[in-house]
Amino acid sequence: MKVTEIVAGFAKPIVEAHGCSLWDVEYVREGSEWFLRLYIDKDSGVDITDCEAISRAVDPILDEKDPIAESYHFEVCSAGLERALKRPEDFARFMDSPITVKLYRPRNGLKEIPGILRGYEDGRVTVEAGKETITFEKSEVARVRLRVEF
Repeated sequence: MKVTEIVAGFAKPIVEAHGCSLWDVEYVREGSEWFLRLYIDKDSGVDITDCEAISRAVDPILDEKDPIAESYHFEVCSAGLERALKRPEDFARFMDSPITVKLYRPRNGLKEIPGILRGYEDGRVTVEAGKETITFEKSEVARVRLRVEF
């Protein structure tokens, strides 16, 4: 089982007890440092108080369960307005929302395609981009993020 799955398993009930939802767990290397991040969400918006309270509640359990052998930095963050969509339920929740699809290889000279999310099935993402509808295969898509329009 991956570190992120283990941490999500014990962090989710704690996050929910604080009135938030667990959006994602990330364990990444940045330079020479490792970071374990919990991304949280709340309908009324996440603030620093939410992040701090959840960090204080999860930190001792991380110490107790010790799922990571090497040293790392632990952070609790808001999922953000331009959050990545990863799970089928993320795509369902934000159907008809503005997104940006980042591709592994350019398509028509572009690696990032802005559009409106119109469909998601088995990893295929369908976007309305201008006057055309484009479906991207799972193998083409590096990342899908919500896009904030002002």
